[in-house]
Amino acid sequence: MELTDRKEITVRFGEVDSMAIVWHGNYLKYFEDGRESFGVKYNLGYLDVHKYDIMIPIVKVACDFKKPLIYGDTAIVETRFIDSEAAKIQFAYSIYRKSDMELMATGSSTQVFLTPEKELLLTFPEFFIGWKKKWGLL
Repeated sequence: MELTDRKEITVRFGEVDSMAIVWHGNYLKYFEDGRESFGVKYNLGYLDVHKYDIMIPIVKVACDFKKPLIYGDTAIVETRFIDSEAAKIQFAYSIYRKSDMELMATGSSTQVFLTPEKELLLTFPEFFIGWKKKWGLL
């Protein structure tokens, strides 16, 4: 089973540089927007996780830029959950320009599970096992 979400984003003036193209760091914000939208759709948002006293910091992120988004473009951020047997949450991202569905950027992120004392969990927390079962991943 593949869990995927799509989120539309309109490039705002404050997100571009002096050449009117999206500043590279904003792509990570677009990935964040994608993760939040995914979390709402699949009940894996930050507040959903927080109620179990678990933190999920990002420990790795990558972005490959293909073509620049410009001021006024509408982009579609596609966020895909990558299932893993390791105690982590991984996402793959594709950002498309909506007008022609051209691929503008790809990327990935990895999050781990921490206790409130910031101790790394080496196995899935119980709530995440239940989440994976609910969506047919276990």
